Amino acid sequence: MLTISNPTIVARDVTKEYRSRKTLFGKSPAPVNALKDVSLVASKGESIGLIGKNGSGKSTLLKLIAGGERPTKGEVRVSSQPTLLGVSAALQSQLSGIKNIELGLLAMGLSRSQVKELSPQVAEWSDIGDAIERPMKTYSSGMQSRLKFAISTAVKQEILLVDEALSTGDATFKQKAQERMERFIEGAGTVFLVAHSSKTISQYCSRAIWLHKGEIINDGPCEVVNRQYDHWSRLVSMREYGKASGFIVRMKRENPLNKVLFDTEAAKFMKSYEP
Repeated sequence: MLTISNPTIVARDVTKEYRSRKTLFGKSPAPVNALKDVSLVASKGESIGLIGKNGSGKSTLLKLIAGGERPTKGEVRVSSQPTLLGVSAALQSQLSGIKNIELGLLAMGLSRSQVKELSPQVAEWSDIGDAIERPMKTYSSGMQSRLKFAISTAVKQEILLVDEALSTGDATFKQKAQERMERFIEGAGTVFLVAHSSKTISQYCSRAIWLHKGEIINDGPCEVVNRQYDHWSRLVSMREYGKASGFIVRMKRENPLNKVLFDTEAAKFMKSYEP
């Protein structure tokens, strides 16, 4: 039984399929499962890292939580609209950084007077200097990352989803971002962070979820899940593919976490969203 208090996100038996276009011969390729029977519960105050190699389903899961896509099967419920922050997040490239700040804050529900008061603080925190007046299309990827993070975390959000956005930027920015994330979590927010590196997950998160080919391999304390993921990664890097596959099978057998048993709090949460 998974004990839950104050759930903010509940996903139950979620599958996401993508279908390719028909081939030249008119045949429809088999659908690809980006996620398969994924279940999880997140609570206020949790910082959760999603780890796995490219194509494991991490970004797809965040998109489903954010509501940008719908699951093929299963359901995802959230207590409030999540904020999705990613390095590929859309920006108005022709507009200046300060204009993007203003538009971003307005989109987050702030009044014009609040935007006027808060915009200079966001600009200062992003630490991109006079470039704040230049069009976004002139920015480096690191500058864009800093500005996106500054906008998305300017207002306390109940749910923040971070997709690789902390993988860019210099050491000073990463330190500032970590401190800001810690303050956010202390304010009873829920954070999901996607990263390829277990070290990054350990820096920011207390819980980790390892995804592989769309399935949860393990969900638990960072130090445990990261150790397992790093061991599997070493086997793959040494081309010990048979041992790596066997390790995945063993982890799934020892950690049957996809079959989450929802306790009373989570069940009430799901029922409150029924039509």
